[in-house]
Amino acid sequence: MYCFRSHSRVIGNFAQLYIPLSLNPRSFKPTFQSNPIAKQSYIKRTMVTAMGKRLEGKTIVITGASSGIGKSTAKEFARTSPKNLKLIVTARRIDALKQLAQDIKEEVGDGVKVLPVQLDVSSPEQISNFVSSLPEEFRDIDVLVNNAGLVKGVAKAPEIDPKDTDIMFSTNVTGLINMTQAILPIFKKRDDGGRGDIINIGSIAGREPYPGGSIYCATKAAVRSFTDALRKELIATRIRVIEIDPGQVETEFSVVRFYGDKSKADAVYA
Repeated sequence: MYCFRSHSRVIGNFAQLYIPLSLNPRSFKPTFQSNPIAKQSYIKRTMVTAMGKRLEGKTIVITGASSGIGKSTAKEFARTSPKNLKLIVTARRIDALKQLAQDIKEEVGDGVKVLPVQLDVSSPEQISNFVSSLPEEFRDIDVLVNNAGLVKGVAKAPEIDPKDTDIMFSTNVTGLINMTQAILPIFKKRDDGGRGDIINIGSIAGREPYPGGSIYCATKAAVRSFTDALRKELIATRIRVIEIDPGQVETEFSVVRFYGDKSKADAVYA
């Protein structure tokens, strides 16, 4: 596994999903051949401009946005398209979401409208009321980032606490599925046969299970299977289904795993 100290690095810039595939390095002027740094700088500027244009006017939902990858993802989208974007950031900690909204406003200005929404994705009832409770201007959602997830404990069978199993599955699996089912009708009703983007945050753990993480690994394997099946089900539409599988990331993830023991969490990244 890899440990990234910078959240923005692990994000891999989700906004790159909107990069035109027509960029061709061979089309650059010959002067770049002797200056690779200038060439890379030009590529980056071109890509950022293209991403920003494709994001303009979009409405994006990000779950688990109060910290870690979700928080950094929200900031990255805002930086990429600072002139005309709507972000719906959700999590259980509303104060953290309000602070995120303020941080984004201070950094990029009023071009990005941020709506903080308190939401526990492990609650089917909260998800069922999510879309209908949104202000009208935020309901035409274009992108769903299913980021909310957690891990509890390092116990091995048969010592795994059933409560830990329940919360991991209800958040990581059924929460993700329920959010997808809540937003997907918005995508499918569009006149062009269905259009939108679903970005599911999986994990390398869903591909390479490890001792002491059997339940968490199982939840991420479930996310991978659901994502693959959903992509096939929607293949005839313009709805894109994407999975991002990070490795080890320094966030509050391990603090939750060790039930708030920060010293144990810090040791993971030492």
